[in-house]
Amino acid sequence: MRIRSMLAASAAIFACAFSPLTAHADTAGKKIALSNNYAGNSWRQAMLTSWDKVTKEAVKAGVVASADAFTTAENQATEQAAQIQNMILQGYDAIVLNAASPTALNGAVKAACDAGIVVVSFDGIVNEPCAWRIAVDFKEMGRSQVEYLSKRLPKGGNLLEVRGLAGVFVDDEISAGIHEGVKQFPQFKIVGSVHGDWAQDVAQRAVAGILPSLPDIAAVVTQGGDGYGAAQAFEAAKRPTPVIIMGNREDELQWWKKQKDASGYETMSVSIAPGVSTLAFWVAQQILDGKQVKKDLTVPFLRIDQATLEENLKTTQKGGVANVEYSQADAQKVIAEAK
Repeated sequence: MRIRSMLAASAAIFACAFSPLTAHADTAGKKIALSNNYAGNSWRQAMLTSWDKVTKEAVKAGVVASADAFTTAENQATEQAAQIQNMILQGYDAIVLNAASPTALNGAVKAACDAGIVVVSFDGIVNEPCAWRIAVDFKEMGRSQVEYLSKRLPKGGNLLEVRGLAGVFVDDEISAGIHEGVKQFPQFKIVGSVHGDWAQDVAQRAVAGILPSLPDIAAVVTQGGDGYGAAQAFEAAKRPTPVIIMGNREDELQWWKKQKDASGYETMSVSIAPGVSTLAFWVAQQILDGKQVKKDLTVPFLRIDQATLEENLKTTQKGGVANVEYSQADAQKVIAEAK
């Protein structure tokens, strides 16, 4: 099946980039694989579910031959590098990659590129020049939390930082953004930092462990999947509940709504949508289809505010994450609008 863009007059933005007269390669026989380094929280589970849902439809429609997903057991870069080497041997045409490290996989990624395989990294991106990258501005995601707090708590106060998975690019970038925010709004001071691994149970244990040594906390800055765990730790310690930034998980949003209904509790929630995996799939398909795609693509993060909490809860599955899944047309739009 030859994929063509039938352009309506209102879609002039695609007129040059996706001309129906341009000949492109047929992707019906192409095989795409997902290499994922970690599946131990609800965000990663939602990411894999979105991948499965969207790619199954693409395979059924004959857009690609297969779109298999693989997750490493130990979240080790060496293990993921070996996984990528196996994908090369298995003859995949493209590898969509959520990487354990931005640098440690570069050798395996370069080997894949040298074998003629398209590599598209997302969320946990790689900096090997031959690969494509899809990410939100994670630093801005971190900085924006402190900017929000500067409006909620203009006098400032002490912050507890709950970080993500140690050694992962996303964790480093969001944390750097949070620290930039504190420099911008010096009325805040980070007085404690723990790793919650983007998982509420890990975050709860980590926060409970550090709370006895901390002064009064005005707010908790987070990375996603850790807000509810932090709230439970404060409650167990019988300490006042601070403003806790949430990360779009259903359990966090439910807790927030319960507090909002009971006492007017106010916060915000922000994360990258797990469905970014489906955008990466379609970008890989478009590259295989002969489209010219810039190496770095940026998508907005998904933010939930007080006024949109109930609306987002209605569309978030039990135990899931507020999400956006992408279509082929969405990918074409992101590609066309890339600067």
